[in-house]
Amino acid sequence: MDTIARKPDARDLGIPFVGTPGPHNAITDVAGVKVGYSTIVEGSGRLEPGKGPVRTGVTAILPRGHSFDPVFAGWYSLNGNGEMTGTTWIEESGFLEGPITITNTHSVGVVRDAVIAWLVQRGLEGPHFRDLYWLLPVVAETWDGILNDINGMHVKPEHVFKALDSATSGPIAQGNVGGGTGMNLFNFKGGTGTASRRLADEDGGYTVGVLVQGNFGSRKDLTIAGVPVGQEITDLLPDTSWKREEAGSIIVVVATDAPLLPHQLKRLARRVPLGMARTGGNGANGSGDIFITFSTANPGAFSRDATTTLDMMSNDRMNPLIEATAHATEEAIINAMVAAETMTGRDDNVSFAIPHDRLKEVLKKYNRLNR
Repeated sequence: MDTIARKPDARDLGIPFVGTPGPHNAITDVAGVKVGYSTIVEGSGRLEPGKGPVRTGVTAILPRGHSFDPVFAGWYSLNGNGEMTGTTWIEESGFLEGPITITNTHSVGVVRDAVIAWLVQRGLEGPHFRDLYWLLPVVAETWDGILNDINGMHVKPEHVFKALDSATSGPIAQGNVGGGTGMNLFNFKGGTGTASRRLADEDGGYTVGVLVQGNFGSRKDLTIAGVPVGQEITDLLPDTSWKREEAGSIIVVVATDAPLLPHQLKRLARRVPLGMARTGGNGANGSGDIFITFSTANPGAFSRDATTTLDMMSNDRMNPLIEATAHATEEAIINAMVAAETMTGRDDNVSFAIPHDRLKEVLKKYNRLNR
């Protein structure tokens, strides 16, 4: 299954990172969080709009699994050449009331509609106001038109249902899966990546988990563990007719079990770019860099009429969470690249996976390899 397939990640190659990961080094290390995928890979050769080739999918993140219990949330955009629906209500209400889904740019609409249908069919729409209710799902995107027939509208409601219904805890797949299937990073193959950090007991012992859909970056800027990898591995570039310099986008989802309120979660979202920058991202004009954070603390906080008593972390104690967010974001981006495999898509466009052996040699040259 997509959700449990295991490929080597950056730590398996001996790449050093700051901080201690959770048991799965994944966003699912935050208790209750589940992730599911639907991956669509069909056809080959010349593009025929509506027929393929298809290299796309859907990723679903469920903050409290398959139950209705909204979580406090915040969001931030470093550069807005992208889309994440539902954020206006998050900004206003402070709550994320359902799953987060990620897909390709031109499938946001069908995914949004399908999420609503899924929530209604599963009875997860929450308490009604009299006999009325409304749903404003969070759906985010990055563009996969280099490898995918993006105008063919191949993502269907059943793919969304599959991603949501299959969502699970524990280890999750990375690389060419779900919404990340057709994505590229620093002119290598990109996709879906995840990482986590476990804080020390004296800092509360909380967990921060990150999931990214990475599709950005210029090769010359690629930096791994402080090493200018993109200046050392200068070949394996895509065909120059579709190579883009510092275009593309990244969606980042940050989960934590620390008791943070919406304004504090927005603070964490604003720290995501620090991890992105450590890999060589610059938030360029053509990039949609949009981030959402949520906390699984304070269960039962959502109510349409009751007064609720909440736990809240002191702002003065947030520094370990801020650092964990930046470091887990950095690692999740590199994991998306390391786990990805070379993919041939529409019109035989090829996106090459970063070669593990050469990457290790470069890091060894700079004395930055753990083994």
